[in-house]
Amino acid sequence: MTFRPITDEDRWAFNNGDHTAAYDVLGAHIDGDGVVFRVWAPDASAVEVVGDFDGWTGGNPLGPSDSGIWEGRVPLLGSGVRYKYRITGADGRTVDKADPYAVRSEEPPLTASIVWELAYEWQDSNWMASRAEHNSLEAPISIYEVHLGSWRYEPGGYRALAQQLVQYVTKLGFTHVELLPVMEHPFYGSWGYQSTGYFAASARYGCPQDLMFLVDLLHQNDIGVIFDWVPSHFPRDEFALSMFDGTHLYEHPDVARGYHPDWDSLIFNYGRNEVKSFLISSAHFWLDKYHADGIRVDAVASMLYLDYSRSDGEWKPNVFGGNENLEAAAFLRQLNTTAYGRFAGIQMFAEESTAFPNVSKPVDHGGLGFGEKWDMGWMNDTLEYIKRDPIYRSHHHSELTFRNNYAFSENFTLPLSHDEVVHGKGSLLDKMPGDLWQKFAGLRLLFGYQYATSGKKLLFMGGELGAAGDWNHETELDWGVLQNSENQGVNDWVAAVNKLYRGETALHELDHMVEGTTWVVGDDNANSVYAFTRNNREGTSVLVVCNFTSQAIESYEVGVADRGPWTELLNSDDLAFCGSGVVNSGELAADGPPAHSHPQSLSLRLPPLAITFLKVVQ
Repeated sequence: MTFRPITDEDRWAFNNGDHTAAYDVLGAHIDGDGVVFRVWAPDASAVEVVGDFDGWTGGNPLGPSDSGIWEGRVPLLGSGVRYKYRITGADGRTVDKADPYAVRSEEPPLTASIVWELAYEWQDSNWMASRAEHNSLEAPISIYEVHLGSWRYEPGGYRALAQQLVQYVTKLGFTHVELLPVMEHPFYGSWGYQSTGYFAASARYGCPQDLMFLVDLLHQNDIGVIFDWVPSHFPRDEFALSMFDGTHLYEHPDVARGYHPDWDSLIFNYGRNEVKSFLISSAHFWLDKYHADGIRVDAVASMLYLDYSRSDGEWKPNVFGGNENLEAAAFLRQLNTTAYGRFAGIQMFAEESTAFPNVSKPVDHGGLGFGEKWDMGWMNDTLEYIKRDPIYRSHHHSELTFRNNYAFSENFTLPLSHDEVVHGKGSLLDKMPGDLWQKFAGLRLLFGYQYATSGKKLLFMGGELGAAGDWNHETELDWGVLQNSENQGVNDWVAAVNKLYRGETALHELDHMVEGTTWVVGDDNANSVYAFTRNNREGTSVLVVCNFTSQAIESYEVGVADRGPWTELLNSDDLAFCGSGVVNSGELAADGPPAHSHPQSLSLRLPPLAITFLKVVQ
């Protein structure tokens, strides 16, 4: 990072919790033939820089300031130098700490920070100028969630993966890629969700410019990039943020608010101004320096509730006696307000699993200010339903229709994420009941139903392969399964539904508005049939009919408003996807008797365990 002087305005904004680019002034910055180091450690009694340049012996003290920021210049240093801060804390202990604002770190298990410049010649100006259209709430957004270390092993890290990922995502038709946290993390098995480098891209796959190249190439091919980001907690490793200056500096000092029992980690003190400046600057950093198109904020529910994963007596209420973390909610509002205000065309996503109100509503309307919220209820209900033997689904019809009660209360993204295929849960294919044919048919039906339902889409890598078994972060995806026709059929189906979803405005334009969906058949539990239309602003609709039983229905009357003729757009039972081939061929006339409050009906063949998309012939 290149040098610029720190101003009184910088110090004031940082101490007031309003600095959105603290990375410009804190950390290590090259200044001519030396490096200026700045670190916030208000209760330290001494701070010095140590590194490979002095044999890690020290002798390069930093000076304190009223703002709590220590500063000093070490001459004859430049890019690539490894360093830490040797901090004598308020507790009397001296500990070598990595730089919280380092933009590059050593590859784990090594933990030193590295002086680095982030210069890069971006080639994505066309994307950046138009990305607001790609990220609009009315745009088709289908996200491919990726863990870079286990997607495909490619020597060459970020740069080699970039070429492969662009080709694959383009082939399958996803609009965006979401990367599991690429921020540096000491334990590989945390998948990045125990971050220590809030400004440092993981060195496991290359240097910062290599990650920039990956984002740049995706942008040049009209693919958006979302970064997972974890402001909810951080690991207790001594070299990182924990007890940074001998006090609870970044973490809340009260164990009831500062320790996370589920993850054995520490919780940020959202009421401390400098911590807010740190976190908000971190999110802005990835939007600024890495051209991210969005941030997916992890574990928002754990931030919002003081009693999250705690029993009675293990938490303390807020000043009003409630269980809401008021400081965390205020922080999230500030985060979203500043991010949308500074970076045009981005989207902020919340992984929030509760009924906390107005997560995706604007701050000035009483909301938290996110653009999208993950619909965990849809995910849970749908997977519970889909796991049932088809003969029992008629007794659980409401597991799919219940969403009607809240579907438009937020701007929802429908996730089939990594959390659903780990820790013994098996793959999505494993969740399907029946024999092998029924499993693959059920998987195609699940994906088709996801794409037909209102809301943006997210699918974790490997689901589109139809592979069996848990996701294993230690090995790459089992690409060899595509040699099997059934697996290739699933892969081709995902590409087909992505193409349909992007091409038909009715399937995405009014995703977050009640007018975008009209239920036709929602009460036929006897047949486990669901039918609805997706509508666009011009009044064009796509009719969607799902048969969740394993038996074909040769003639099913669906009420329609338009006599047609109608044509089948896509059918998951098509032979092209290794289905049984029950389709509706040619032009179909809606000349049946009145049904479902419509003056006429369309007689359809409903394939087993399949979804059918139809449209009036124009």
